[in-house]
Amino acid sequence: MVKREWDLRRNCAIAPRQLGFFYAILCATSFTVAIGFTLRGAWFVLLFAVVEMSAVAVAFLIYARHATDREHIAMLDDYLLVELIQAQQVRQFKLDLRCIRIAVPDTGRGLVGLEALGTRVEIGQFLTEWKRREFVQELRQELQRVSASAG
Repeated sequence: MVKREWDLRRNCAIAPRQLGFFYAILCATSFTVAIGFTLRGAWFVLLFAVVEMSAVAVAFLIYARHATDREHIAMLDDYLLVELIQAQQVRQFKLDLRCIRIAVPDTGRGLVGLEALGTRVEIGQFLTEWKRREFVQELRQELQRVSASAG
């Protein structure tokens, strides 16, 4: 049974599907202008438009691939399930609730370390420094609540 969950997501302003629609409009506009210049004898403009739209396509593909990256943390009955989803690859870690340690970074740029029985996971890459501190506080409160109810 899930007692508490956190879903830490990347802050993306545009969804991959919206990005595809925007790219289609961008290509149509760019190639319309380029074909106009090509018909007037400036063929190199079309070549430049192809190179430009190819570079934009590569950048958009990289963005779209990582737009759904996230960290999912679920507190279950006797363990903490940490799922790191990056570029559609999922890595799962199960950390025992009874012996979990939280390592808070000294600097604002470091990630939060969770460690139990030799397994260490760093999380919080999508959070600001303040949100990371807030998350650590919530996690500690939940761990204390679980240990108090178990003991």
